[in-house]
Amino acid sequence: MKILIIEDEVDMLQNMKQTFEKEGFLIESAKDQETALQKIGIYKYDCILLDIGLPDGSGLAILKILKEKNINDGVIIVSAKDSLDDKLKGLNLGADDYLPKPFHMAELNARVKALLRRRNFEGNKNIELGNLIINPEERSVFVNQTAVELNRKELDILLYLVTNKGRLVNKTALAEHVWGDHIDQADNFEFIYSQIKNLRKKLTTHQAEVEIKSIYGMGYKLELL
Repeated sequence: MKILIIEDEVDMLQNMKQTFEKEGFLIESAKDQETALQKIGIYKYDCILLDIGLPDGSGLAILKILKEKNINDGVIIVSAKDSLDDKLKGLNLGADDYLPKPFHMAELNARVKALLRRRNFEGNKNIELGNLIINPEERSVFVNQTAVELNRKELDILLYLVTNKGRLVNKTALAEHVWGDHIDQADNFEFIYSQIKNLRKKLTTHQAEVEIKSIYGMGYKLELL
């Protein structure tokens, strides 16, 4: 799961990054509107944590652009502006939630997870496909009640394929979602190929009722057997 934090307060940004990295999320950040819009134009995010007060403009302007371009990434506004007017403007522009500063990181963490459950998993904590059960919050995978040990990247890839079940996921989109700003580490997609290969082997060994299909020259598709 990938989160973009748009926040210009250095200490707050660092706190948020550390909190969600401990939870296993891939974190990217932007300290101003221009950088944020560049990232949003390139990558897709599971959740955007958006501060309204940015040095080069209002976070509300980012929401307007998301709405105009039909970009439906989940958005939680985290702002020192705790006015009803700002809250209503943000929610009317498409934000999913609004959390005024100061707040406890545990509450923000809970709200992000709730948002992801609503948007990606129909409000459920577990994703079930045939005999495969995934708990994204606990980062656990079971097949027929038996735990399947996956490394971080294997699980990130599986989650992305599951949330796009039945749809073709091209290699570039998969690499960007799993590696984000560090896409160069994917080594021309060879590393992705090796992770997919290992993931397939583990799923097959445990007789999971899902299949990761390769679409030659394009990408991958996860289907229920």
